[in-house]
Amino acid sequence: MAPRASWKGHLKLSLVSCPVKLFPATSASERISFNQLHKDTHNRINMKPVDPELGLVERSDLVRGYEYEDKQYIIIEDSDLEAVRIESSHTLNIEAFVDEGEVDVIYQDAPYYLAPDGAMAEETFSVLREAMRSSGKLAIARLVMTSRERVVTIGARENGMFVCTLRNPSEVRGTAEYFGNIPAGKPEAEMLELAQKLIEQKVKPFNPKDYEDRYEQALMAMIKEKLKGHKPIIAAAPERGNVINLMDALKASLGDAKPAAKSKAKPATPPVKESAAKVSLKAAVAASKAAAAKPGSKKKA
Repeated sequence: MAPRASWKGHLKLSLVSCPVKLFPATSASERISFNQLHKDTHNRINMKPVDPELGLVERSDLVRGYEYEDKQYIIIEDSDLEAVRIESSHTLNIEAFVDEGEVDVIYQDAPYYLAPDGAMAEETFSVLREAMRSSGKLAIARLVMTSRERVVTIGARENGMFVCTLRNPSEVRGTAEYFGNIPAGKPEAEMLELAQKLIEQKVKPFNPKDYEDRYEQALMAMIKEKLKGHKPIIAAAPERGNVINLMDALKASLGDAKPAAKSKAKPATPPVKESAAKVSLKAAVAASKAAAAKPGSKKKA
């Protein structure tokens, strides 16, 4: 069965336009969810509205309220919403183009796929798609869905286009409250080099299947076992590499150091001790190299 479009209209750039259809790019339907049941009857529980003064009330008696102060509400009628309702023009009108890397990921919200609607639209669609691909640009447009206007980005993706709704700037929190007290000084060059080596040893191509939700998998395995009448399987903890505790790394470093030879001469200025972070990084790099050298591990070409 062909997927159902969530929106249909026209993609428009100046005087050029073509019919298009929009599809959600993700789905949560496969995610495991639970229902609330009564412990004896196993009947699914219906959530009914309750007023703290009147008790159980009818849904027909409910109205919308906006809390403008603590426990102070203004009632919003259907006619109020109709007054600010944005009529859908069924047009995805491109207003501007920006560089692909210019849109901060924090503004990106819901992803969609955009495809041509009919054979007559394919040529125009492909021209716009390849023009954006070759220029490395994203289009900025506005889209009205369910009476709400959303600003979106549009870019080339495989044979189609990728649309992403953008969050309103007022929804994005600034960083000063969270990062303001973090020192801005640069790390020591040797420590930075150690960290970079550690990163290099962990570099691999990204494959989403390598990072599937292990909790979701364990949930499904448990559910299947319960359906068979078996006891739930206790999920084993994931295997982890050798994690070097900072204190252990310090102790190991001190243990490997040989005592200095006795001398009657005036002792030289003692060398500056390496920082705990540097010792930990060195130990982590050494452990990572040792793990890579074990039989069965893949060596880099």
